[in-house]
Amino acid sequence: MTEATSTSRRKFLQQIGYISVGFPFLTSCITEPDPVIAARVDYEGGLPGSLRGAKTVNAWLQVLEDGRIRVLSGKVELGQGIRTAIRQVAAEELDMELDMVEVHLAETGLTPDEGYTAGSGSVPNSAMSVRYAAATARQKLLNLASAKFNTTEDDLLLHNGTVKAKRSHQSLSFAEILEGTQIDMEVVTPVKIKSKAEHKYVGKAVPRTDIEKMVRGEQVYVQDLRFPGMVHARVVRPSGYKAQLAKVDESGLATAIPGVIKTVVNGSFIGVIAEKEYQAVKAEQYLREHAEWEDNTSLPEQKELYNHIRSIAEAPKNIRNDGDIDSAFKSSQTLKATYRKPYLKHASMGPACAVAMYDGDVLHIWSHSQGIYPMRNGIAAMLGMEVDDIHIIGIPGAGCYGHSTADDASADAALLALELPGKHVRVQWSRTDEQTWEPYGSAMIMKVEASLDASGNISAWKSDVWTDSHSCRPNGDAGTLLDARYINDPVQMKSRGYLGGGHRNADPYYSTPNMQVNAFFFDGPLRVSSLRSLGAYTTIFSIESFMDELAEKAGKDPLVFRIAHLEDERAIAVLQKIKELTSGITVSEDEGIGYAFSRYKNTAAYAAVAAKVKVDKATSKVQVKKMWAAVDVGEVINVDGLTNQIEGGMIQAASWTIMEEVTFNEKEITSTDWHSYPIFRFGDIPEVEVAIIDRPDEPAEGGGEVSMPPSGAAIANAVYRASGERVYELPVRVGKV
Repeated sequence: MTEATSTSRRKFLQQIGYISVGFPFLTSCITEPDPVIAARVDYEGGLPGSLRGAKTVNAWLQVLEDGRIRVLSGKVELGQGIRTAIRQVAAEELDMELDMVEVHLAETGLTPDEGYTAGSGSVPNSAMSVRYAAATARQKLLNLASAKFNTTEDDLLLHNGTVKAKRSHQSLSFAEILEGTQIDMEVVTPVKIKSKAEHKYVGKAVPRTDIEKMVRGEQVYVQDLRFPGMVHARVVRPSGYKAQLAKVDESGLATAIPGVIKTVVNGSFIGVIAEKEYQAVKAEQYLREHAEWEDNTSLPEQKELYNHIRSIAEAPKNIRNDGDIDSAFKSSQTLKATYRKPYLKHASMGPACAVAMYDGDVLHIWSHSQGIYPMRNGIAAMLGMEVDDIHIIGIPGAGCYGHSTADDASADAALLALELPGKHVRVQWSRTDEQTWEPYGSAMIMKVEASLDASGNISAWKSDVWTDSHSCRPNGDAGTLLDARYINDPVQMKSRGYLGGGHRNADPYYSTPNMQVNAFFFDGPLRVSSLRSLGAYTTIFSIESFMDELAEKAGKDPLVFRIAHLEDERAIAVLQKIKELTSGITVSEDEGIGYAFSRYKNTAAYAAVAAKVKVDKATSKVQVKKMWAAVDVGEVINVDGLTNQIEGGMIQAASWTIMEEVTFNEKEITSTDWHSYPIFRFGDIPEVEVAIIDRPDEPAEGGGEVSMPPSGAAIANAVYRASGERVYELPVRVGKV
């Protein structure tokens, strides 16, 4: 078990008069390599899904002439540190120093097609694919070197890009062994991987090299890209979701705004290209003022949102039905509660951006999309192009977990670049467009009902979930792209997207003999898609709030009550750890500590979260003072990266829980800036503490979404402890407690 780590921004700011920054160095990184080859064990389990799609070693790594290894991954860097984790597993299996391994992420035609960087799947899919490909490459290199040296493999030592024969002292680099070729053999089990007891990098806190670049302002984001002769573009968005362009008068644009190169009108799509960015901004404003729209947008009254959702929902779909729920409810004491969550934004700190250039044959796009191959399919469908004629390079953006506007900005740039061949066209979204047009996380309702037997144990549970889709990402469906809905011959989405994400975790992980889960799907008034943890944030907020209420009804401690309904020792362990972390914590009269637990997707990583809040009873203002998390993701690849993800997830979920909500009127979105859609600022951020339970013999799971779902419930339960008022509707704010 790793040490608990604690971060306090308040303490940092209080001590800012004197700052001491230390960077720990791994002893193993600076000592001489052990000449003894680490033990290997046979891995005979199933191969990751990504590896089943790209089966050969050279799909995942290349041996470079200078002795280094280039690792290829179809995942993108969102701030989760996947580049570092992948470097660790590759260096581990190939017995190389970290600086001898470079990782190339997300480029069509070069890296594997790994779909989306989503669902906490980068480590179990991409990093594990690299692990087995690297282990296979190592064995192949030893096999080839054995033949070249005319010796046995036991006589060989592989280290840092070189294979040496111990008896003859001969040595060859990986490149010399391969003689200009790459390893194209398939990865098949059993695969000889390094014994985890001898890991040098995996399981350690290896620092991310890009952090220093960020601090120094050297990190290149998609917004920073500049090319010789690059031009700038903006898009005039419609007045509402269902608006169509009646006419636009561009006759006076060139006179009013110098530097305008071209205006593109394609159906209801209006784009303008200029020499400089500010010229494009001014031109967009001019065209917006000189455009007329026929707008049939009609949104429900915000105060009637949840009634509207119920009124438009389809007939329920039964998701799970165990035991005899009706009989159990008839014979036991029954409790009911209904929980509501509003639409939420990704609220990316940096609005979307993309650059595109059409060279006459190939359309090149630089994008911060979370799925470059699926996005390429969508853009190809929108433009009527062959997918091989589109080349996409993944570039980091401002950071976002979920389907953001990156794909839409890329579609903007693609449409405009085709109108100006040979020029790099940069499209930068405004803050207003980002907040107004992004695909939100769905508003949701969850009604829960449970019964307690004579011993105070849960005998039956029923969950009813009202939800829209939780992923409408591009993947060959042009209608998922905003532009496709407004160009000539507009295309609407062919399907409803991933509805299953809405009832994620709606079936509690707790043991109960009778359980039923029903999903009421609806096609809501606002644009939606995937947002970090999908429906699990809402379902766990509901379940874990209700578990506290049930525990109180049964007269039991909330943690003891939860543990009594768990059979999984790993689940019990994180709850016991969170109890340990919070033991001895004192609270004042207006403070409370709340707890919550979940196993993400009921199949992946475990997390228990505690929150300490203060409620000002005069104003009902809620302050989150501290949060704790105990997490089990199985085998830990990078302690530092995982801790960062857990901390970030807790803080983002706290912001959702306390203050975030999309607002709208009958025609348009009204939360268009940081004033109308506030998020946590530095002064709102609680102290956070994370304890990680490392289980190296268990499969490695991702940590990007595991802490989100229980965080909201922990805060809500803490609010009850502090104020005596249950939280049934989010966000928690003045007037709702």
